[in-house]
Amino acid sequence: MFIDISPLKASRDFRLLFIGQVVSFFGTMISFVAIQWQVYELTKSSAYVGYISLFQFVPMFVFAFIGGAVADSFDRRRILRLTEIGQTLVTVFLIVNSFIGTPSLTVIYISAAVHAACAALQRPAFESFIQKVIPAEMMTSVQALNSLRWSIGAVIGPAIAGVITTTLGVRTAFIVDLATFAVSLIAVYMISAVPTAADAERPSVRGVLDSVRYALSKPYLLGTYIIDIAAMFFAVPQALFPALAKTYGEKFLGLFPAAIATGSLIAALTSGWTKKVEHHGAAITAAAILWGVGIVLFGFANGIWIALACLVFAGFSDMISAIFRGAVWNQSIPNFMRGRLASLEMISYLTGPYLGNAKMGIVAEWTSVPTAIISGGALCIIGVAASAMLIPGFMTYRATDGIRDRELEEARK
Repeated sequence: MFIDISPLKASRDFRLLFIGQVVSFFGTMISFVAIQWQVYELTKSSAYVGYISLFQFVPMFVFAFIGGAVADSFDRRRILRLTEIGQTLVTVFLIVNSFIGTPSLTVIYISAAVHAACAALQRPAFESFIQKVIPAEMMTSVQALNSLRWSIGAVIGPAIAGVITTTLGVRTAFIVDLATFAVSLIAVYMISAVPTAADAERPSVRGVLDSVRYALSKPYLLGTYIIDIAAMFFAVPQALFPALAKTYGEKFLGLFPAAIATGSLIAALTSGWTKKVEHHGAAITAAAILWGVGIVLFGFANGIWIALACLVFAGFSDMISAIFRGAVWNQSIPNFMRGRLASLEMISYLTGPYLGNAKMGIVAEWTSVPTAIISGGALCIIGVAASAMLIPGFMTYRATDGIRDRELEEARK
């Protein structure tokens, strides 16, 4: 029933990355809340808060393909080190900008864009590195642990960020974020080298296109991408949290994202049962629909604690979907394509939130915050159900199918 920690026992390198990422993500979530609050305070507009995601989307989309191709061809440890340094420098720029009398929106948006580019380059290397040091049968547990790592940072980070940002200011929040990068930098400099295969493909447009064709040829991969995009694009509510904090009280600013993450944390901590589930496609679909249900209920909530409870439920459902999506990816994709496919995964799970936040902020400006939330949740339910029905074989996909496909692909290589 409880989370399986066997991957942490199995690999020193995974332990190092896990600890480093736990600490750095905690700081990143503090900056995430601080940036949104800073933009809302400067503009008084949910749409401008949503535009942060648009500035993140473009570099994420472009650099994800580059990161995937590079991860399959070069030293993944070096990529992790360079991108971690890049994200540290972004935080330095935000601190400097906060010392200006009226902080520059341009600097904030550019910093968000550069951070997204570094993350896009880093994620494929991270995923393909883990696949090299952890056996395939542990991948559901790895995903649960990664989900736990995310949840810890996303619960504690925003909760603390709300207090720091509204009392001590965004500058202090950024300084705390900078301090956390020290731990993650130490971790990535301590991990072992994982040699790149001698016959690894060099980065090329053809290699990227091959990965896209491969993903399109596998309905179970396509399903994970489309369903997550539909769920997040329609129903992600983060751009509205500053406006909701003005309604419920500024002290609740950090509790909205923390509530989603609390649900995710509960799901991760109780995820031991997920390794016994074979029908991953059906599980992903059901969990994504329940995410939409939680957002609809959040929109109808008439009190802060009811609203937060709805977000906890939504976060729990989203994390269950994420655990099974991650298991599908790590169990079924051959290692020689893992980096490039990780870039497609990143595009799938970030396209929805980035574009969805912008959409949610604009809809709220045109109508109202509750209307934006309720309509988004309803469209999520419809979109996810329709996507699952239109992708042949996705609902009947089993974990053993993916493991068999991976073994066959690697044997041919």
